[in-house]
Amino acid sequence: MSRYLSSWHKALTPYVPGEQPRGSEYIKLNTNESPFQPSPGVIRAASGGAAGLNLYCDPACNALCEAAAALYGVEKENVLPLNGSDEGLCFAFLAFCSPGRPVAYPDVTYGFYPVLSRLNNVPEHLIPLKDDYTVDVAGFVGIDETIFIANPNAPTGMALAPESIEKIVRSNPDNVVVIDEAYVDFGAESCVPLIKKYDNLLVLQTFSKSRSMAGARLGFAIGSAGLIGDLNAIKYSINPYNVNSMTQAAGIAAIADNEYYMGNCNTVAITRESTAAELAGLGFHVLPSRANFIFASSDRIDGEELYLELKSRGILVRHFGGERVRDFIRISIGTAAQMDTFLSEIRSILEVRS
Repeated sequence: MSRYLSSWHKALTPYVPGEQPRGSEYIKLNTNESPFQPSPGVIRAASGGAAGLNLYCDPACNALCEAAAALYGVEKENVLPLNGSDEGLCFAFLAFCSPGRPVAYPDVTYGFYPVLSRLNNVPEHLIPLKDDYTVDVAGFVGIDETIFIANPNAPTGMALAPESIEKIVRSNPDNVVVIDEAYVDFGAESCVPLIKKYDNLLVLQTFSKSRSMAGARLGFAIGSAGLIGDLNAIKYSINPYNVNSMTQAAGIAAIADNEYYMGNCNTVAITRESTAAELAGLGFHVLPSRANFIFASSDRIDGEELYLELKSRGILVRHFGGERVRDFIRISIGTAAQMDTFLSEIRSILEVRS
C-alpha cells in the first residue's frame, strides 16, 4: 500500500476471489460458475450489441428492465439491472447502512458482506448459524438493523423457505432486509413475490450462475419502487452506465431463452444430488444444498489438506479458513464427466489414508 491511502482504509482486508487460472490445466470446481456455455441466442445478441460500442449504452436499461420485469412478475419500476449482483450489495450498503449502526448477517456467509461492512465503516452484528449450519431465523427477528442473508447461503448451500424469510422481514418493518438469491435457481424458492407485500424487502439475483453469464456481469435488484429509487440515486452518483450494451443485449436474450437455462439448472441439480450421495457413501458429512455447489467434510482428512491434494491432481475446489468451516471444502458442480473425475480422485486420496 502507498503512503497516500487514507488511514480509514489501511486496515482493509479486501475480498479474495477464487483462483482463475487460464487454459485447461485444471478442472475448475472452485468459483460456482456454470459448466455450460450461454445459449446460442445469447452469444449472437452479445455480438450484435458490439456494433454500437462507439455510443454509450442506455443508462436506464429500458429494454432489459422490461424483459426482467416480465421474468420476475413485477413492474418495471421494481427492477434495477446491475453490474453483477455484487454491485447491488455495494449500492445497498451505501443506501441503507451507516457508520455507528450495525448491519446483521450470519457468521458463516458470503465473504463480501464483511468486506463491505469494513469498507463503509459499518459495525457487524454476526448471528451464529445453528449447530446444523442452518440460518438462525429467531436471531434475526425484531433486531432493528439492516439485514443481509444469502439464500441459499454461501458457502453452505442451505436454504430457508420463503415463510422463514417473511418472518424476518415482517418483524423488522423499519429496516431493509436484503435477500441475496445468487443461487436460488438450483432448487430453492425465491422471495421475489414477497416484494409486493413488504416495502422493506430487497431481493438480489444474478445471471452469473444459472444463466452462464459470469463473464458478462449482470444482476438485478428487485424491490419496492421506493427501494429501487434509492438504489438508482446511488447508481447515478457512481456509475450511470453500469451495464454495457453487449451485456444488456445478452441479458434480454438470456431471458428469452429461459427454457434452455432452466434445463441446465435441472441438470446441475441432478448432478449435485448424485455427487452428494457418492461423497456420503465415502463417509463425508455433506450439507443439504440447494445451490450449484456442495459443502462437505471428512473425518479422514483435513479440509485444507484435501484442497491442496486435489489441486496437486489438477482439480480446484474452495477452502475457507474460518473456525467453523475449516474442515470443509466447497465443490462447484461441473459436468457429469468432471464430477466423475473429481470423485475418482477423492477415492484415490482416501485409499492412500486407509
